[in-house]
Amino acid sequence: LAAAIDDSFGSFDAMKSALVAVTVPIQGSGWGWLGYNIATGKIEVAACPNQDPLQATTGLVPLMGIDVWEHAYYVDYRNVRPEYVNAIWDVIN
Repeated sequence: LAAAIDDSFGSFDAMKSALVAVTVPIQGSGWGWLGYNIATGKIEVAACPNQDPLQATTGLVPLMGIDVWEHAYYVDYRNVRPEYVNAIWDVIN
């Protein structure tokens, strides 16, 4: 997985930045995704609004998702979604 991330993004940090950049601005509820593109063999980031499924809407196979529905973060982060999305990386390595 690390080699595929490096191949697709150049580095783990670049992948994190790309995923955060598409996840934080989702309007309302939804998901930020890291997905595998079967056609290209690359890993990509994507955002899906509401409960739209990644594979059915983008063709990407889900590898990791960040839930940005308010129920996922409101108790701990209130309405500060960027802090929640950045704190995900304290758990995922």
